[in-house]
Amino acid sequence: MSAKGNRYDNACAESFFHSLKVEAVHGERITTRDQMRQMVFEYIEVDYNRNRRHSANGHISPEAFEALKVA
Repeated sequence: MSAKGNRYDNACAESFFHSLKVEAVHGERITTRDQMRQMVFEYIEVDYNRNRRHSANGHISPEAFEALKVA
């Protein structure tokens, strides 16, 4: 991590939470905490880790990236 106050300090976390809000949560009616938990879990485990391509991984999904490293 860089020095306190550096705007790049938590860029990865902010990018992830922006994607979560825009792609999964925005505009949805959520009535219970369990419903929110399930929605966030499905977004992370199904969409974000398996389908969404990441520039840090050479524009492939994290699941495909891990499969390349294991093979």
